[in-house]
Amino acid sequence: MTSNVQSETKVVLGDNQYGKAENHVVRVTKNGDRHSIEDLTVVSQLHGDFDSAYYDGNNEHVVATDTQKNTVFAFAKDGIGSPEDFLLRLGQHFVDDFDWVSGGRWGARQVTWERIAVNGEGHDHSFFRGGSGGETRTAIVKIDGGQHHVVAGLEDLSVLKTTESGFVGYPRDQYTTLPETTDRILATSVTARWLYNTTDVDFNATYESVKRVMLETFTNHYSRALQETQYLMGKAVIEAHPEIDEIKFSMPNLHHFVVDLEPFGLENPNEVFWAAHSPYGLIEGTLRRDGLGDTDAIWKGIPAFV
Repeated sequence: MTSNVQSETKVVLGDNQYGKAENHVVRVTKNGDRHSIEDLTVVSQLHGDFDSAYYDGNNEHVVATDTQKNTVFAFAKDGIGSPEDFLLRLGQHFVDDFDWVSGGRWGARQVTWERIAVNGEGHDHSFFRGGSGGETRTAIVKIDGGQHHVVAGLEDLSVLKTTESGFVGYPRDQYTTLPETTDRILATSVTARWLYNTTDVDFNATYESVKRVMLETFTNHYSRALQETQYLMGKAVIEAHPEIDEIKFSMPNLHHFVVDLEPFGLENPNEVFWAAHSPYGLIEGTLRRDGLGDTDAIWKGIPAFV
């Protein structure tokens, strides 16, 4: 006989946060006729004592997402400076002004605008979407009580070298068709995020330095595998910057295959390639200082990879 009485299932609230995403703010700084642009897309998310909103529909602690949006634009009036500094100011505002807000996650993606050259000189107020590698700069600030964590990074930094790369010595089975080579194109689009161990940083200068170190390392060695190149890039960044403890990479291997031109009576000594967009190898890894403790809680909730 089956009882019609069902025991009540207890459901409790777990980790949660809320806020406003895709706040696209463009700050124009005018120094006379000479203008400059800072272009950020910002997300603001709060966590704290919001249980009553979930359990009871009580909004007395719910800082409206529209308020968070407005705060982003109001803070931009005082300038951006760097994405990291801007997010630290923004996050601290919510923690200081609302007693029940214990922390949160604030993120930004920054694109670069470069001056259009007119008669060989950069124009005062006309720009084109630029960036030396076409990359997008990223920043994330997490505040948890009195702790502040900053994760900086970049996405879609396109790099390629036409030689000084090979791939040999891998296992072969009945499904292996890839020929070995000691001379190939190595191309990838770098996404990287690095964890600072302090907020006392010149974030703009460090960003440029980290990018330069990665580009120089990509260039200045013979690559036996993209994994080796990724390791060397991360190692060089951590060695050059004591304020960085950990760096994560996601790097697709953007394959360039030599085209067989023999059917046309032509030789092809690594000059004409077929650039395959998919499928592609995807190499991801984390490089960290030896002895560094557990950082999983910091990376939790940050769009990432391994």
